[in-house]
Formats: sequence, structure tokens, C-alpha cells
Amino acid sequence: MLSASRVFIIAEAGVNHNGSLELALQLVDKAAEAKVDAIKFQTWKTDLVMTRNAAKPDYQNANTDIKETQYEMLKSLELSYESFRVIKDYCDKKQIIFMSTADEIDSASFLNTIQDIFKVGSAELTDWPFLRKIAGFNKPVILSSGMATLGETESAIKVLTAAGLPRASIAVLHCCTEYPAPFNEINLKAIQTIKNALQVRVGFSDHTIGIEAAIAAVALGAEIIEKHFTLDQEMIGPDHKSSINPEEMKNLVFAIRNIESAMGSGIKQPSSSEQKNIPFIRKTIMAKRRIDAGEIFSEENIAVKRPALGLSPIYWDLIIGKKAGKSYEPEEPIEIL
Repeated sequence: MLSASRVFIIAEAGVNHNGSLELALQLVDKAAEAKVDAIKFQTWKTDLVMTRNAAKPDYQNANTDIKETQYEMLKSLELSYESFRVIKDYCDKKQIIFMSTADEIDSASFLNTIQDIFKVGSAELTDWPFLRKIAGFNKPVILSSGMATLGETESAIKVLTAAGLPRASIAVLHCCTEYPAPFNEINLKAIQTIKNALQVRVGFSDHTIGIEAAIAAVALGAEIIEKHFTLDQEMIGPDHKSSINPEEMKNLVFAIRNIESAMGSGIKQPSSSEQKNIPFIRKTIMAKRRIDAGEIFSEENIAVKRPALGLSPIYWDLIIGKKAGKSYEPEEPIEIL
């Protein structure tokens, strides 16, 4: 399901359904139209996730009613397990992979009955009992590393593998957990650090405005891209402002597919399309003026010009100072006789 040769693109719908099953299905429609690989939601029971008086971070206060608690906000966005069964069936119909991030163990157990890939959010990276539960499902795990150090990320991987999940089944997403994330704090080079240090597949969970960072991440080796996705950035809710709309998602997918095609093999050699241009664009050593047989080749009587009809200029130093074995007319390619 996660191909080694193709970037896996996830439209992160998250809570951008605003607690409406109808909006959730519309998000599936638009994600399928954009040709992403998967659409991902979030599944939780609010009473199992947080206390009733939990405060909201600044970005949530900026985009929701400042008077409501985080508990009240999440409760209003919570979808039932039955709703997620409906969404999963609709994703199957639309031929797009369904995913949802569980925020607690009960919801993880439910999701294990309807999905084949588990995405672990940044908030759960240090929740070791939760990680052990996820590992026990023995399904591929995509682990977001927002707010985490390299050491914390490595510890989470060790918890998963100690619980029986093969390392080959784990991917790590570099992430900056701010909404929207400032470009000067994204630190895209960490993608390569994670890959080299932890020897896992890597990706990028993008919370920036626009699509540039995700495209750059692919060029840096990201094999998985997760991007927040909304029907309309002007909707009320915690994540809409830091999400991209359906048209932007189409543009992102188009750009990523072009970039992954452009990455190539890494072997430096002429491409097949370049080969046919070599005779027209490269150059030849040729006579600058008439040269008589026996005359010494010098900068006064030979030059380098297109097309490549004869001796390459890489042999210039070997020609200079030698005698002409025959006479040459102007612009006639020089030969070694």
C-alpha cells in the first residue's frame, strides 16, 4: 500500500468536517478528485482524551470561540464510530484509502476494525501505552514527530519495535506542530537527519500556508506527504486557516508527481532526450581559415564551433603545436591523421 517508488499523499481532513458527516463525505469527494492516495480524519472520545477544563492553545483560540474550553470544542467536533464506518465505506466507493488518527486506545481499537494503516499523531509520540497498543495491531504505522527531539522519536520507535512491530513497518513524518507553521521554523533538512539517523522511511506533515514546503520536502527525500485539507479556509474551526482548499490540493498532487518523476536514478549521464541534441549543441575543432598541409596548428588557425561534426574540443591541447597532415578549408573539421 505504501509504495517505495511513489510518494504517498494524504489529505489531512482532520476535524475540518466541523462535526458534520455530510461535510466529511464532501471532503472525501474533493480529495478523490484531487487524486490523493488517502484521506485522513481524527477519531476520539472527548471524555477519554482530556479534562473538562483543558485550555486551548493560541491557534485554536484565534479560530474558534475563545470562551469555549478545548473540551467543549472537541466535543462539538466529535463524530460517532458509526459515522466513521459510513465514511470508510464511502472512501471504498470512491477508491481512496481511508485513514483516521486515534487519540486514545478505545478509538484505536475501533479503527483497527476498518483501516489498514495507522497514523499516530504528534501528541501520542510520548504515550507509550498507546504506542504498544498500536504496535499490537501489526499494521503499518506512520508516526508524526512534531514537538519531538530526535531522541524522543527514536524512543517511540523502540517502543513500537519492542512491542513486536517490525521496523520496516514504521515511517516517521517530520512536523512542526504550529498552525500555521512559520517557514523559518520548518527545518526541512531534519527529514534527511531522521532518515539517516533512524533508518526508517520518512515524510513530512505540513502545517504551513501554501504548498511550497511540501514540494520541497519531496525533493529532499520525503516519501509521504500529509497536508491539511479543507473545503473552504473561511469556515469556522481550529484548522481551516492552516489548510489548503481542493484546487490547491490538485496543484500539490500535480507538483509532487512531477517532482518524483524528476528525481530520477541519481546516475549522472545523458538522458535519452539529450542524446539526439548532442550533434547540434556540442562543438568541433575546425579550421579558422585555410590551413596548408604541414602548417602548425595554433590559436591563429583553428577554432571551436558548432555542430559536433568531428573532433571534440577536449582534444584541443593535443592538437595545438602539431603539424597539419593535409590542407583544410575554413570551417572544415580537423582530423588527426
